[in-house]
Amino acid sequence: MPPPGGSTENAWLVWVERKRRPAAGVHAPPDLLAELKSLVESAGGVVKGGQTQAVASENPATLVGKGTLERLKDTVRENGVDLVVFQNLLRPKQQVLLEKELEVKVLDRREVILDIFAQRARTREGKLQVELAQHSFRLGRLIGGRRELSRLGGGIGTRGPGEKKLEEDRRRIRTQLRQIERELDEVRRTRKIHYQRRKEVGFPVLALVGYTNAGKSTLFNRLTGAKVFVADRLFATLDPTARKVVLPGGKEAILVDTVGFIHDLPDELREAFLATLEGIGEADLLIHVVDGSSERMEDNIASVHKILAALKFHEKPAVMAVNKADLGTAGGRMPEGGIRISAKTGVGLETLIRAVEGGICTPRWGGNGLTKPA
Repeated sequence: MPPPGGSTENAWLVWVERKRRPAAGVHAPPDLLAELKSLVESAGGVVKGGQTQAVASENPATLVGKGTLERLKDTVRENGVDLVVFQNLLRPKQQVLLEKELEVKVLDRREVILDIFAQRARTREGKLQVELAQHSFRLGRLIGGRRELSRLGGGIGTRGPGEKKLEEDRRRIRTQLRQIERELDEVRRTRKIHYQRRKEVGFPVLALVGYTNAGKSTLFNRLTGAKVFVADRLFATLDPTARKVVLPGGKEAILVDTVGFIHDLPDELREAFLATLEGIGEADLLIHVVDGSSERMEDNIASVHKILAALKFHEKPAVMAVNKADLGTAGGRMPEGGIRISAKTGVGLETLIRAVEGGICTPRWGGNGLTKPA
């Protein structure tokens, strides 16, 4: 993706899946490629097009076969493509060989997400988290390339200059990782003190959670009168934000906006952004914001529940706010226990707030719109 002030890159998307049967074709779910397109555009790229490819088995060198690779070369030249982005996660060797063959930059979905994070982080904590993720990813690339680099050395039982340089790079990155982790630990301690103080004065903590671009920040602004950045793109908000809200019964609470979730978030990113999500751990109640207009509504809900479970937060009381009522609910479906709202127009917010207030006072599953993550 382009650096600040740089030129825009033209991207081509590729999604590869194994055939289930020898004669079976494959069609990537339109919304899967649409999400990858949104990621690339959110990072600043221009998507010129994309393709799907069924393979009986993945090519260990280049993921796709020779014929597909030749056709992809032609596509890159004919469309003025500067960047090829794979939905699949690429191994270091595959990425190197693909770039050599295609003569353009090649990224996978994970790197696009990293790029968005690097562009959007604003606070010290957010920047530290991005740096941690980048160094962790770089370390993985170095480890993955060890065999190829070690071949630069000659002789039996000796280490050549390639492996020596590799080990120096790994030591340097690990030193940087330890330093960043120490700084993040300090940030976490400071945040814990802040949360403890809020609890001491009796302020319950509410955390907005949900799939990216579900409308959490719009709802946050509507409920608090804040001016958190809002845009119709993925990961528009990265840094955690907290504001005080007054509920109808006069009770005051702290509302926290958190980073959006996404399908198959790479482990190194999930760990790197754990500090951002710690606000969820301190919450007395979760407000799960769902994009009711999305065709992948059920899948998105499942992804959020999966991440909450991985973080040990899935037993917390939760209210489900099915957002974007102004756009209609996809297929007329409505999740059980969900409260239909529009953060944009204000529809349903009174019902939502009553459910939130009831959940804070008497947290329980069922009734008042409360739902338990699966």
